[in-house]
Amino acid sequence: MLMIASLVCGLVFGAGLLISGMVQTTKVLGFLDIFGDWDPSLAVVMGAALAVSAPGFLLVRRRAQPLFAAQNFWPTKMSIDRPLVVGAALFGIGWGLVGLCPGPALENLATLSPAVIVFALAMAAGMVVHRLWQATSSKMSNDVTLWTAADG
Repeated sequence: MLMIASLVCGLVFGAGLLISGMVQTTKVLGFLDIFGDWDPSLAVVMGAALAVSAPGFLLVRRRAQPLFAAQNFWPTKMSIDRPLVVGAALFGIGWGLVGLCPGPALENLATLSPAVIVFALAMAAGMVVHRLWQATSSKMSNDVTLWTAADG
């Protein structure tokens, strides 16, 4: 059942991206061009997404257990730290340079556009590098902790 729920959510999300025009790089870049030919229509899409999702999150938060999973996975980290700021900046730079973020990029793969394929491959490579960095960083942190504890 979890796979079916995931499929339905993905299809609704993809349809929303397609209908709203968020898969069009020109529309996204027009929204980001606040000093030029600014296109505010993407703000309406974002506002509508918040208006729909906020009540949904409030309702889901009241449930002790999700419908299609064993437990909830709510974020526990609430602080703004360096990795969050750096990651957000990199995401924003990529979004601003290309006009795509991950969801629309994956949907645009259906066009077989070489630029979108390169973007998706670069995005996947970035995910792999991040995972390796996290694993190395975590291992180094554990080694330091063990060394410090053993040193006494």
